[in-house]
Amino acid sequence: MRGKSSMALVPMNMEPRASQHNQHIWSACVPTDVDSTSTFTASFVNMVATNPVPGAIQAETQIPSVDPAHDPNIVTEKIRYSEQVDDLKSEVSDGDQVTDLFSPFPEVKGIEPEAHPLTFRAVLTGIILGSLVNASNVYLGLKTGFSFTATMFGAIFGYAIIQVLAKTLPNVPILGGRFGPQENSIVQAAATGAGGMSGLFVAALPAMYQLNLMSDNPREDFPRILTITVVCAFFGLFAAVPLRKFFVINVARELNLVFPTPTATALTIRSMHAVGSGAADAVKKIKTLGYTFIGALVHIVVSQYADGILHNWHIFTWFYVWSGYKNWAMNIENWGWYIQITPAFFGSGMLVGLNAAISWWGGTFFAWGFVGPLLVKYGEAVGVQRQPDSEKWADRVNFGVMTVTPGDDFVPSPRYWFLWPGVMVLLCYSLVEFVLHIGVVLDGAKFAFREGARSINNRLQAKGKTNEFLAKHAAKADVASGLVEDFAPPSQQVPIWVWASGTIVFVAVACVVCHVQFHMNAGLAILACILGLLFAFLSIHGGAVTDCTPLTASAKASQLVFGGVTKGQGFDMKGAQRINLIAGGIASGTADVATALVSDFRVGFLLRTPPHLQFYAQAIGAAVSVFLAPGVFVLFMAAYPCIWVENNDPNAECQFSAPSVAAWKAVAQAVTLPELPITKSCAIFTIVMGVICALQAVAKNFYLVGDRAKYREWLPNWMSIGVAWVLGPDSGYANAILFGAITAWWWRKYFPKNFETHCFAAAAGLIAGEGFGGVINAALELGGVAGGEIGSVIALPGQEW
Repeated sequence: MRGKSSMALVPMNMEPRASQHNQHIWSACVPTDVDSTSTFTASFVNMVATNPVPGAIQAETQIPSVDPAHDPNIVTEKIRYSEQVDDLKSEVSDGDQVTDLFSPFPEVKGIEPEAHPLTFRAVLTGIILGSLVNASNVYLGLKTGFSFTATMFGAIFGYAIIQVLAKTLPNVPILGGRFGPQENSIVQAAATGAGGMSGLFVAALPAMYQLNLMSDNPREDFPRILTITVVCAFFGLFAAVPLRKFFVINVARELNLVFPTPTATALTIRSMHAVGSGAADAVKKIKTLGYTFIGALVHIVVSQYADGILHNWHIFTWFYVWSGYKNWAMNIENWGWYIQITPAFFGSGMLVGLNAAISWWGGTFFAWGFVGPLLVKYGEAVGVQRQPDSEKWADRVNFGVMTVTPGDDFVPSPRYWFLWPGVMVLLCYSLVEFVLHIGVVLDGAKFAFREGARSINNRLQAKGKTNEFLAKHAAKADVASGLVEDFAPPSQQVPIWVWASGTIVFVAVACVVCHVQFHMNAGLAILACILGLLFAFLSIHGGAVTDCTPLTASAKASQLVFGGVTKGQGFDMKGAQRINLIAGGIASGTADVATALVSDFRVGFLLRTPPHLQFYAQAIGAAVSVFLAPGVFVLFMAAYPCIWVENNDPNAECQFSAPSVAAWKAVAQAVTLPELPITKSCAIFTIVMGVICALQAVAKNFYLVGDRAKYREWLPNWMSIGVAWVLGPDSGYANAILFGAITAWWWRKYFPKNFETHCFAAAAGLIAGEGFGGVINAALELGGVAGGEIGSVIALPGQEW
């Protein structure tokens, strides 16, 4: 495998400090672990400010603004969101105004009520689109640790597909008939259910293979992989149901939980179904999405056959060759400086904004253009010659191997040296943010207690009895529930016995699976599930406020907890590492699924879609994902053994950097090994970076508030920097994402209306297209007809051309 094909999405938990010129959002704000996010990052309101469905809402709605009665100072971080929402003004008709982000939207004029929004065509379409996203995310996550949700992708493409069916087959049962916004939200819910569960396969499981904790053949492990996937998917599904009432109904207004991407999705769906300009703008977005999707897919499949011409431009290699294999340009090439033509990363750059993009590029330059060369110069790190016996290519050196020189005075490679600071940055920054927002868990505990008090009090009153204590807290629950009115009557809610029994059943399943297949006792499995619920609270809150879910914090915190739990328990090193990774996977996977599904509930709440119908669509989609995701994972493991088989050959090339895998593996080793092979210089630098990250997080939350909050966008995005360091010497991703961000900034500044209409759809198409193209490439690799076998080597380093 010659090329370094790549793609990614926005760190599922990057700090959302995008440039004010490009604060588009998408919920993939996260390294799949090195998460989130995936999950895009930036402020919601600016996404809506640029009109989530450009132009479409002008004729039918007033762009929403926060209710004047709400006091945004309750949560100071959110002040800027309220201020930006006020900018969303447009001409409206008096009878159809959206004036409150915390209440269901008024029904769109000209659209008849939908009696049965849960349809076969909606669920089937959602499953197909979600499966596409699922497969793409496994590819994208293995590339760079990022993923993206199916929320907006499913909403827009679902609209296009069902509109075609409705118009071409109007009288055909099941497929034809009228199509409305609530059915559109069912498509999106099914897509989210089917599109989840990629995080486990791009982090914990590959790390287990690299540590030799599984068998030597992923195909033989398919049953074990399937069962752990079932636990994460369905425990998260059932556990998410009661969280709807807490986050969407009870505390949304009080804590100003705007839910950026879900709200933007709801506005998009509503405006696409609006009579008049909505349909016209929807067609424009669909065409843009379709063209970019097809273009990216074709490019990533075809370019592998001429990698050095169509995909990876090794410019410094070209200078080196043109000089007669003598000049200094090869030294720059050795540090990974080249240009990669990657639609997915270019699309990501269009969405994440300049702050995240510049931070990523700056982190790349700092590590692989400044500190890395200094480490080699002063003997703190060494590379490995790639082709020492070649007269032409003797100057090629690999600084990206994960090796150290043997002996007591070991010397690491530059990538190994920077792995630990990168992991520390990801760990410290996300965990400090995590701790600073722990209050939302206390709010959840109070909510659960008051709801329980109300339930018991109601039963006592039915029997003619009273209890002053219970009545007092039941009254507080009634007040909280009154802040936001739930449109759905009890008949449209998911029955308590369904989600409660489902949660209990899958806790039991988790105990059995962990004990039988991974040698974990029931207590550890239950602890993993409890941590999953805890992290779900924090992830949902983070996503609701900033559109960035702190899944990195969830994963690393769970690994640290289980590292402490397994100490002194008599586990050998392999057993402790296995427990660490499986438990961490359950906890972060549960939080990931629950966060995505509560986001769907928010979309349905705004569009007045019955929550029990959304739940059924999500469940059907999840049932598909538990088979699809393991299958795609096994496909990639078979096609690219370099992902899970350690190979220290300096000439070996792997298309998948898998930074999430490296981070999970590093933390698992750090909490289980008696001592780590880290040099003194690396240890000092790692500690310093951790302290700096933690201090920035504290300063951001306690000093840069109120009028000073505007300066937050100038803070470096440490999640981007950490990922750049873990990835190793490879500038292809950083260059692409920076170019995409600059392009979007220029586009919006000089062609704002055109930008509003096409930018988001174009970025979504580029990302999804390349992701699906990567799945096709894996199949071609297995068939022996991929570019690595029959493609051209022209313009590639180390080759004769």
